[in-house]
Amino acid sequence: MGERIWTAGLVVIGDEILSGRTQDRNVAQIAVWLNVQGIRLSEVRIVPDVEARIVEAVNAVRTGYDYCFTTGGIGPTHDDITVDAIAAALGVGVVIHPEARDALERHYATRGGLTDARLRMARVPDGADLIPNRMSGAPGIRVGNVLILAGVPHITAGMLDALTGTLEGGAPVVSGTLGCWVAESEVAELLRTTERAHPGVAIGSYPFFREGRVGANFVVRATDQQLVDRCLADLGRQLLAVGRDPVPGGI
Repeated sequence: MGERIWTAGLVVIGDEILSGRTQDRNVAQIAVWLNVQGIRLSEVRIVPDVEARIVEAVNAVRTGYDYCFTTGGIGPTHDDITVDAIAAALGVGVVIHPEARDALERHYATRGGLTDARLRMARVPDGADLIPNRMSGAPGIRVGNVLILAGVPHITAGMLDALTGTLEGGAPVVSGTLGCWVAESEVAELLRTTERAHPGVAIGSYPFFREGRVGANFVVRATDQQLVDRCLADLGRQLLAVGRDPVPGGI
């Protein structure tokens, strides 16, 4: 039997992402963090601030993968509806979490106090646990395999740091890169045969146009560094054999 592969999906929530007013930076940082935890980000969905769409996406992702992450929509304003939508998806009510309320009271003690709007950030789906937030007092939320994170990237990063080492996962994914001044279409079959010759690895091809020339970077990924190194060496030899000069580390 092969090694157990742990997977996650991400639901990015927010009209501001879809309108282009805000550029998402969370997908990349969550993907990198998940790799270190031995979990592969397998799907990303971006949905508007519409409860039915959030419910649909969360239910699909949480049942399709080991973990469902969400970002956005857990602030103090009326259009922050993520908590309500996820509670609806799970078929539970929404409650004020006492520890979240205490954390917010401490955070806002010298910042104007805990208003009704700010108290909204203590609302969680019934039965949820909290994800610590050292940046703004408002915690993230964990309920079952659903992990609800903030949308602001530096706050998201802090929540991920608090989650480090707490999720069950497999071996971390490692990678190595070779670059080459070649059109990827010219070496597509070479890449396929190399990948097949090295079970357990995946080769990604990332073309570019630079300095008036076409090229590509080839990223080899696996959960074993020795597998990666052997595949990189083989790929380099094969590129040399067809008259191409591989560049270790990429171009």
